Amino acid sequence: MLKNSELKLKDVIDIKRGKKLGYIDDIDIEVENGQVKAFVVPAHQNRLFNFFLKKNDQIIHWSEIRKIGEDVILVELDEDKV
Repeated sequence: MLKNSELKLKDVIDIKRGKKLGYIDDIDIEVENGQVKAFVVPAHQNRLFNFFLKKNDQIIHWSEIRKIGEDVILVELDEDKV
């Protein structure tokens, strides 16, 4: 089992484009059963810009996650989400 703090240290990489998306800022959890629904990656990793640009956050649904490794989280995003 991974802790929230451990997940936030992993790079999130889109494997279709080979692009680093950033780091996880928040986790969406379904309260009734405790399942992770999505990860939130801010559009800008700079905390000052992130405060003003919350609407541009990248939502990565659990179904888009391909692998959670030691250092990275590999995701496969649809063309329209990028």
